[in-house]
Amino acid sequence: MKDRLTLLLCANTSGDCKIKPLLVYHSEYPRPFKKNGVQKSKLSVMWRANKKAWTTRQFFTEWFVEVFAPAVKTYLIEKNLPLKALLLMDNAPAHPPGVEEELGKGYTFIEVVFLPPNTTPLIQPMNQNVIASFKKLYTKALFERCFEVTSETELTLREFWKNHFNILHCLRLIDKAWGQVSVRSLQSAWKNLWPTCVTAKDFEGFEPSVQESAVVEDIVSLGRAIGIEVDSDDVEELVQAHSEDLTTDELRQLHQEQLQEVTEELSSGEEEGNSKERVSTAEIKKYLWQ
Repeated sequence: MKDRLTLLLCANTSGDCKIKPLLVYHSEYPRPFKKNGVQKSKLSVMWRANKKAWTTRQFFTEWFVEVFAPAVKTYLIEKNLPLKALLLMDNAPAHPPGVEEELGKGYTFIEVVFLPPNTTPLIQPMNQNVIASFKKLYTKALFERCFEVTSETELTLREFWKNHFNILHCLRLIDKAWGQVSVRSLQSAWKNLWPTCVTAKDFEGFEPSVQESAVVEDIVSLGRAIGIEVDSDDVEELVQAHSEDLTTDELRQLHQEQLQEVTEELSSGEEEGNSKERVSTAEIKKYLWQ
């Protein structure tokens, strides 16, 4: 239960284009991957790893260039829409200014705009119930799996967590939950930032509160069925957990740890090859985002 990951979610205003998420875990190739011959390139997420499972500027830039930009271009072409796109982001330290400069000539139609500081809880669309909805749907899917496994095999909860749930199961539930986040939820998330868009004729424009309440009720019912004392307040507390952005100091600490790891790795490789050359700063920069 102490295991953790970081997930980046992105979707468009009309709610019909969900971008492949970025997932950061603490292991580059977990044991279940090796055991099941998993190819990371075939996953439903872009897989990246560091010791603390934190999103870095390097990871975000790779997601932006390799996933976001191509997906948006494909979407616009398939919908016969003009090649124009605006990416709105908050001022999290992992979101590098000038990131669009990393794109090739084929993606000059993408513009990036940062929301004002300290406005994420107020107007950032993903924080207006989308992430909360995803967490609830994930929790429901998790409890459903736990109920199915424990009821069929008469396992205890401890045995379920230890032997019948791993990062592969987690990925399947992430994919399921992200797929279940409704168009209505994605559309209504823009009401604070772009009210006229939500009330426009082409949008359904209402809060999916009924659906959310039903999901919470299902979580509470499933939780009690598997022996967990949980109520609606517990679910809301869970949804709010781990919602704070990393600070610049935390990201700097991670950067220093990665710098040390790369230096040690390169130095070790030189020793094995009996080379007396020292590791240069230029070599290190090839591996790390400055």
